[in-house]
Amino acid sequence: MPYEWLIEGLETTWSSTDLLLSSVDESDLDRPTPCPGWTVRDVVSHLIGFELLLAGTAAPEFLGAMPEHVRNDIGKINEAFVFERRHRSKTEIMEEFRQVTRAALARLRGLDQAAWEVVGWSPEGQAPYHRFVETRILDSWIHLQDLRDALALPEDDHGIGEEIVVNRFEAALPYVIGKRAQAPEGSRIRLNLEGRVGRSVEIEVLEGRAQGAKGPGEPTLEISTPVALFWRRAAGRISSEALLQAAETNIRGDRVLAQRIAEALAIMI
Repeated sequence: MPYEWLIEGLETTWSSTDLLLSSVDESDLDRPTPCPGWTVRDVVSHLIGFELLLAGTAAPEFLGAMPEHVRNDIGKINEAFVFERRHRSKTEIMEEFRQVTRAALARLRGLDQAAWEVVGWSPEGQAPYHRFVETRILDSWIHLQDLRDALALPEDDHGIGEEIVVNRFEAALPYVIGKRAQAPEGSRIRLNLEGRVGRSVEIEVLEGRAQGAKGPGEPTLEISTPVALFWRRAAGRISSEALLQAAETNIRGDRVLAQRIAEALAIMI
């Protein structure tokens, strides 16, 4: 099957999540994570809730005011599933997580080629189903890192999830630099990402449009930073100051523009 690698990416990420949570105590589920407003338990509850939603389960009723970190309708649905599970035990949460993820993987393995190409709803708008599954991997992989950061249990976790995350955020750079950061005409920004999936990306602004640079040239701004800091900022897990002021980050050129880009980089819903 052409999209078996996507199923593998989800399965690997969810299995790593299960293994991580199996190693911690009940009290650890109350630790805050880098995901604004959510504890370890809340993050897992969100993963459960989203898969239930895709399987046809309606979101539970949410009573009271929505927290400040909720900014859109998807966030409201997520929060309803999270709130409903706030007082459940680790055993209950883990069992439900295993049930919904096993069911989701079974559904995906039952799809034919045509189903993967069907265009429909996704958090990014209308998209082919394979693109939507990529987004599920992105979300699940970032949340796995949220859990690892919260539990202070880092691990060398590369593979499909990391590649999708970095590729997606790299693809958004013209929008970040041109539209959100309003880089001036003639700007050429070089972003050096350092790490296993590192790469050097050059974006230039020509005729009011930011795009991949088409030839050699000297950048007006060059930022070098670890891949892990880049995606954490793009996912909204660290501040622009944490990115720019990190010992591993080096800036050469227009620092005012660097600040605007760092602020604009937080793009994950």
